[in-house]
Amino acid sequence: MAIGRWALASLLVVSAWGATAGEIPSLIPAPVSVEAREGSFTITGTTRLVCSGKGAAETAETLAGLLAPAMGSGLKVTRWDSATGNILLTTRGADAAWGPEGYELTVSKEGIVIRATTSAGLFYGCQTLRQLLPPAVLAGTRQEGVAWTVPAVHIRDQPRYRWRGLMLDVCRHFLSADKVKKFIDVMALHKFNSLHWHLTEDQAWRIEIKKYPRLTEVGSVRAQSPMHGNRNKGDGVPYGPFFYTQAQIREVVAYAAARHIVIVPEIEMPGHALAALSAYPEFSCRGGPFKPRTWWGVEDDVYCAGNDKTVAFVKDILTEVMSLFPGPFIHIGGDECPKGRWANCPKCQARMKAEGLKSTHELQSWFVRRMDQFLASRGRRLIGWDEILEGGLAPGAAVMCWRGVGGGIAAAQQGHDVVMSPGSHCYLDHGQSGMPGEPECIGGRTTLARAYSYEPTPAELTAEQKAHVLGVQGNLWSEYLWNAKDVEFAAFPRACALAEVAWTPAAKKNFADFWTRMESHVRRLEILNVNYRRLTPDQK
Repeated sequence: MAIGRWALASLLVVSAWGATAGEIPSLIPAPVSVEAREGSFTITGTTRLVCSGKGAAETAETLAGLLAPAMGSGLKVTRWDSATGNILLTTRGADAAWGPEGYELTVSKEGIVIRATTSAGLFYGCQTLRQLLPPAVLAGTRQEGVAWTVPAVHIRDQPRYRWRGLMLDVCRHFLSADKVKKFIDVMALHKFNSLHWHLTEDQAWRIEIKKYPRLTEVGSVRAQSPMHGNRNKGDGVPYGPFFYTQAQIREVVAYAAARHIVIVPEIEMPGHALAALSAYPEFSCRGGPFKPRTWWGVEDDVYCAGNDKTVAFVKDILTEVMSLFPGPFIHIGGDECPKGRWANCPKCQARMKAEGLKSTHELQSWFVRRMDQFLASRGRRLIGWDEILEGGLAPGAAVMCWRGVGGGIAAAQQGHDVVMSPGSHCYLDHGQSGMPGEPECIGGRTTLARAYSYEPTPAELTAEQKAHVLGVQGNLWSEYLWNAKDVEFAAFPRACALAEVAWTPAAKKNFADFWTRMESHVRRLEILNVNYRRLTPDQK
């Protein structure tokens, strides 16, 4: 595919800008407003990063670190001085109407000014600045002979949604901490602010828990996996042990926080728990023995909801998880929980009788409510897949809907916050086209155009209910994503489309324009060594 020259931004407020101003590089996600102006500014070795206001110095240091590899040396960071000849990052004089993540970016021949009310807004302004520079600025090594020229422009911008996320499943196939960091870097460039980290499953347990060491000793390795290219046959190759130590978790969480990305850990319960039960079978209904699941799919054995020791066990785990992840949300899964074991378990049946529960669906609701109360007592919020609606939603819980949009609509109508993530548009492990040669995938088809077409706020909701839609998330389940290159191929460019769904006002979205910008934007992905899927007509 020919990359072509940088495409021109479509959201210009100067009607005849082509005759009076320089070209503006393609920006993804598209800003709220872009005004092309006369002239340009070139960053040189004498340019300084000037900072003023809370959080500005830290953001300036981050920007300096991002620019240094390609430019060859770090720009000097100084306190308040002058924007003339420099790059100024400031929270002074920022308009509160831009919100906590909005920013204003002005480039003239005299210098560059990024203004925002918070360090997050300044950071997003810096990501736009990186895209305004030649793509070579994203390189990890010094780029000789490049003029670091930025076209004169005035941008005012803010995100549409508070939750702009991607999910990584590292249970079916593992990614090292360094690979996760690389993924975070690419997320940051596209102004995502939430990484949902799926850490436990039937097939593996990937997070060290000090109180229960067998979770990783036993749960982080499985005897085999479905064969690559033949999902009905085992490969006979042990997989693991692969897991993150608590030190690695803290390192990744801090790395993401420096890029204004909150990591939301998912610790599955009460289902998808076979790896944990393989280590501690006493917390099941049957007592084991068990082994981590070697096939994809759903396991019948789940946590015993009638056992007080099981409830204490998962609370102990969540206590350590909360010590590692400071963000407001803890994801407890809650999806695809078979209830056959509960129906035949004396302890579960006794629990139902004691609590006046009429069905095993209500027993799951009881379990989720206990976790919701526990997390709330420690200042955290529970979020789970839309199955947690069954049997009654926990009072403080938020819902991540995946089985269509019905669960999200129902939750918002009941006054609960919602993250929209339906399989129809947001499952990036689906196939990208129907053309021959596409990699093996879990099934389904989500083209680039389909992902871009998604509207996260259901029309059925009232204005008050729409306020409960936190945002949108793309999911990367890894049954058929064997390594980081596979993850990147599945994610990009569709994650770029979802970045624009999450950030750009609905009225500004235009797929034809997005496609044109992507034809240039892929050059940035190439420089970042992202194994993206090439743009082809069958993606439209």
